[in-house]
Amino acid sequence: MENIVLIGYMGCGKSSTASALSKKSGLSVLDTDAAIAAHMGMSITDIFERYGEERFRSEETELLKRLVREGFRGILSAGGGTPLREENRGLLRQLGTVVWLTAEPATIADRLKYDSSRPLLAGASGREERISRIRNMLDQREAAYAAAAMRRIATDGLDVNAVAEQILGSFSA
Repeated sequence: MENIVLIGYMGCGKSSTASALSKKSGLSVLDTDAAIAAHMGMSITDIFERYGEERFRSEETELLKRLVREGFRGILSAGGGTPLREENRGLLRQLGTVVWLTAEPATIADRLKYDSSRPLLAGASGREERISRIRNMLDQREAAYAAAAMRRIATDGLDVNAVAEQILGSFSA
């Protein structure tokens, strides 16, 4: 089986789907956010606070370059902002079949309502403000996600196993 690269906004199910895909396919999973946090020895929130988003994005690019050089094999769950850099979009496509997981802003807000580890949603008070902020960020990122993606799957109303089955089914179609 070829490599699978999952992209999409936070809360669209990349990490959960990667885990389900791993169980179904036997492929290992690498989560870019977790790899960067481990490499830098601090949480993503702390990286953003201490060094800023630009440094974090540079770390993403360097990680992708290393994975390409080393011939990564498996499932890559990319951070939500990874495709924003044009260079990263090319690297993601070199790493495997890029699958864009999507969800409606209200679905994402509901999925993330108890998650305080998301620096880009910090300070949003209430569901409507979270939905508005998510909608704005999705609008800003849509072209980058579309440019990177080879396939697109809406995750609204689906559990991770159903999403994983759709992805695996698209390889045999």
